[in-house]
Amino acid sequence: MIELNDRRKRLKYRSFYTGTKETDLILGNFAEKYIDTLRIEQLDEYEELLKIEDPRLYKWITGMEVPPEGFQTTVLELIKDFNLAKHLNEN
Repeated sequence: MIELNDRRKRLKYRSFYTGTKETDLILGNFAEKYIDTLRIEQLDEYEELLKIEDPRLYKWITGMEVPPEGFQTTVLELIKDFNLAKHLNEN
């Protein structure tokens, strides 16, 4: 259990320091809200997303680009929905 908690803490930290401010804000806030509720498989998916270069990942999250099939995961959809809801609440 400690290993899982450490993994979640590490993923939260990495989410706030991805490389670009825009992606940091989206993923950092997403991680704060959801990382503790993600299942192991979803943590694996999220970890793979964090390996993607920021400009590309940002385009996937914002819908500017369609991700390759292997990255069209439930976690990416959660992030996209989270980002969309954030923008809807700002208006």
